[in-house]
Amino acid sequence: MSAASGKVALASSTAPILGSSGDSVVDFVGFGAANAFLGAAAAPVLDNTTSASRSDTHANTLDNAADFVAGAPTPQNAAGGTDPGTDPGTDPGTDPEPASSPVVINEIYGAGGNSGAVLDQDFVELYNRTDAPVSLTGWSLHYASATGAFNNRTALSGSIPAHGYFLYGGASGTTGAPIPTPDATGSLNLSGTTGKVALTSTAVAPTSPADPQVVDYVGFGTAGAFLGTGPAPAPSATSSTSRNETHADTRDNAADFTAGAPTPQNAGGEDPGEDPDPEPGTAKTIAEIQGTGAASPLVGQTVTTEGVVTARYPSGSGQFAGYVIQTPGTGGAIDLAAHTASDAVFVFSGATVGSVALGDHVRVTGGVSEFFGLTELTVAAGGVTVLTDAAAPVAPVSALWPATDAARETLESMLYAPAGDFTVSNTYSTNQYGEVGLAAGAIPLLQPTEVADAGSAEALAVEADNAARRVVLDDGTSVNFLSSANSALTPPYISLDEPVRVGASVTFTAPVVVDFRNDVWKLNPTTPFLAGGTSPVSFEDDRTAAPAAVGGDFSIASFNVLNYFTTLGEDLAGCSSYNDRTGDPVTVNSCPGTGPRGAYEPEDLARQQAKIVAAINALDADVVGLLEIENSLSVDGVADEALATLVDALNAAAGRAKWAFVPSSADLPPAQFQDAITNALIYQPAAVKLAGAPRALGTESSDTGAFANAREPIGASFAPVDGGEPVFVVVNHFKSKGSAGPWPGDADTGDGQGASNESRVRQATALATWAPIAAGDTEAIALVGDFNSYTQEDPLQVLYSAGYVDAASALAPGQYSYSFDGLSGSLDHVLLNGAARERAEGADIWEINAEESIALEYSRYNYHGTLFYAPDQFRSSDHDPVIVGLDAGEIAPTEPAWAARTVYSMGDRVSYAGKVFVAQWWTQNQAPGDPYGPWAEVGQSVRCDTATLQQWTASWVYTGGETVVHDGERWRAKWWTRNQVPGDPYGPWQPLGAC
Repeated sequence: MSAASGKVALASSTAPILGSSGDSVVDFVGFGAANAFLGAAAAPVLDNTTSASRSDTHANTLDNAADFVAGAPTPQNAAGGTDPGTDPGTDPGTDPEPASSPVVINEIYGAGGNSGAVLDQDFVELYNRTDAPVSLTGWSLHYASATGAFNNRTALSGSIPAHGYFLYGGASGTTGAPIPTPDATGSLNLSGTTGKVALTSTAVAPTSPADPQVVDYVGFGTAGAFLGTGPAPAPSATSSTSRNETHADTRDNAADFTAGAPTPQNAGGEDPGEDPDPEPGTAKTIAEIQGTGAASPLVGQTVTTEGVVTARYPSGSGQFAGYVIQTPGTGGAIDLAAHTASDAVFVFSGATVGSVALGDHVRVTGGVSEFFGLTELTVAAGGVTVLTDAAAPVAPVSALWPATDAARETLESMLYAPAGDFTVSNTYSTNQYGEVGLAAGAIPLLQPTEVADAGSAEALAVEADNAARRVVLDDGTSVNFLSSANSALTPPYISLDEPVRVGASVTFTAPVVVDFRNDVWKLNPTTPFLAGGTSPVSFEDDRTAAPAAVGGDFSIASFNVLNYFTTLGEDLAGCSSYNDRTGDPVTVNSCPGTGPRGAYEPEDLARQQAKIVAAINALDADVVGLLEIENSLSVDGVADEALATLVDALNAAAGRAKWAFVPSSADLPPAQFQDAITNALIYQPAAVKLAGAPRALGTESSDTGAFANAREPIGASFAPVDGGEPVFVVVNHFKSKGSAGPWPGDADTGDGQGASNESRVRQATALATWAPIAAGDTEAIALVGDFNSYTQEDPLQVLYSAGYVDAASALAPGQYSYSFDGLSGSLDHVLLNGAARERAEGADIWEINAEESIALEYSRYNYHGTLFYAPDQFRSSDHDPVIVGLDAGEIAPTEPAWAARTVYSMGDRVSYAGKVFVAQWWTQNQAPGDPYGPWAEVGQSVRCDTATLQQWTASWVYTGGETVVHDGERWRAKWWTRNQVPGDPYGPWQPLGAC
């Protein structure tokens, strides 16, 4: 060791120590010029004649500079000997006592209310080892799992008497006897066997037992961090882990704790059932408690206030364990601009919630705290009195949803009757937490890059609008309906008959409470809303049985089939699964190599297939581009096997050979360069026919190719069977946003476009180059599929610059194909080049999937106490299909070709040079085309807004009154005319405006 400067650590393991903190650090001293130490500074500099030592009391404030002084060395061994070479003394009183805390964690029990538990509530018992009371104000209890971080905290207040106890009550259940009335309660949900509990003098969560704010620290069971040589023994359903009767504290959890029968004791040493008299608090109004800012100005103080109980939430697992009180006579029609403080507050009190009822006028005494942003009073047993005097009634505030946090804060915990429109914006977590994301207003919240360029002022304005309109409808509980303990329950708000869907309007049928939990503003019912109970809202049912009519002579669409695999998880060794509530596999979690990604067992595939078949047959597009279908060549070596299976199922359900599929293109790269999912095309032979070999962009799949991390675009030309021009349809599935690709611009920059933006731009660029070449003589091109790009993002801008138009934006504005994180936008598109856009009649995004709760998906079969599966089109995927109607285009003439020797009479029709002509009088050997000759050209049909009209032709004879189209404008003949072009202001044509 250095004589002057250095660092010494006492550790509980042989692992290297990187600093003064760490799970294995028992104590740490930096001295002299050390660059690491505990507390404010290092211990003093030493020399050859001095040592650094603690005082006679062995003080340990976890501050090396304060705890150590330089002086003459006084080494001492375990027996207390101080003189080298002399016999050690035998007086047991000479052993120094390890530095300990004035307040210790004395006993821990984490199985409260669990199956087989002897007590109904988790608890942590504290003990004051000193001769004077110790204030706990500002202190905190923290809990973490055996290997996790301290993310769960309860603030403490009050004091613990000299040589007395303090009992904290955590999560509770219905099994076991009640514990004595806790001195403090909270939401800490301890493990029954293993974990970590820390007592700190501040609100800061510890990262190790040696952190300076740590007063005491206990790791138990298999905890990875602890004081001393090891963790305390594991408790169980029938035992706690506790110190001995002397409350020994050697700073060694393994030595200080034993497992035994639980003996919880509160500050009064009372038996269960006794109600201690609370200390009187300072009388305050609720508005004074709330204050005019984000936090109460009275945090840490004990207050007494009065109010009317407006909401009540019982104690127990997943419950709020408290009630809301509001100042009598408040609420109703208020001016939010002048309303500066809330008149309601949440009372956290599992001990007293059972003694109050809705409408009671009560007086409560308790400590003021901020629970993750929610102002609350913590009231112990005996801290509430139900008053007998009448109180002015509380009225719900009737107002539009406030647009700012500051305005919402003035309504915190108040009774509220929402005014104005509300729209469902998020259903993803409804089946997990019983909550529904809402948007104030008539439309859901939008992805900023759906409507504006990334990073633009317009996009930032959308972000601000989302923040101003966002609120969550909750169920009045914190129950996790996906946990195994709650798997038999049915989450509220979900129904097959009364669905909750993104975009649907919401009608409030009862007042709610403005709440702040989980870092979001919420609207909670006044009592927990259980499935089958009375809901505080009703939802519009805006489902449709079929897409909107899109017109045209035939239609094209895209449809994501949600990892449709006929190769099952059970077919491949090494696959893991996502299971239903009984443990039965439903879908694949992971598989080796290019294994399956869909259904796990045959019955799961049958359920998935039934929904997809119902959706595609009801969609009824003549050409459908499929995404996320098994690439059977890559998975099991048999090309198109899954595609053929799906088409067979579609035809079986239709009762005829309604569908056919386009076989895999010879342009595709070898299987090792392809993904486990692929794109595909199916079509209805009664409506369209293949017009050429299938194509694929198969030259960009190598490591440096644009599609090395995406699915190859595949395409084919289709022509109407009754005649018309073909359309080249290309199916696309660009790289997703969830992970970064290999290019410099693939990192998520936070501009809203997600990860792998450069990958998608490269894919769009390659597609724009390839598509017209692959289309050959086909002029009209439609790019369909999942571009993983919202409508105004960079990859689509590349395609817009290449001449493509988003059909849905042009023909069905205000519709969106996807919902993510409560924001709506379109990742799925039908993009039309100029020739295809001229033929487009209409478009629709059929909103059957993204809007629905995931609980209806085949992948969530039997996840809850109620089965939400139905073999229909709703939630057959997570993306909505997009459909576009196209006209047939120019139909090749069917009239006989003109022949010079044939004699024609007036009215005979012929084809000549690709055009149709009608004979005006008897003629022979006079070729059509002379504007004053015997042949009049029949104009092409042109669809205008009001009617289908004929194109003007020079040789047609107009007698007056006919309406034609010329250069995009409509014209009416004022008198007889031939070969007089519309547009002469003194001519025979009257302008009627645009077509």
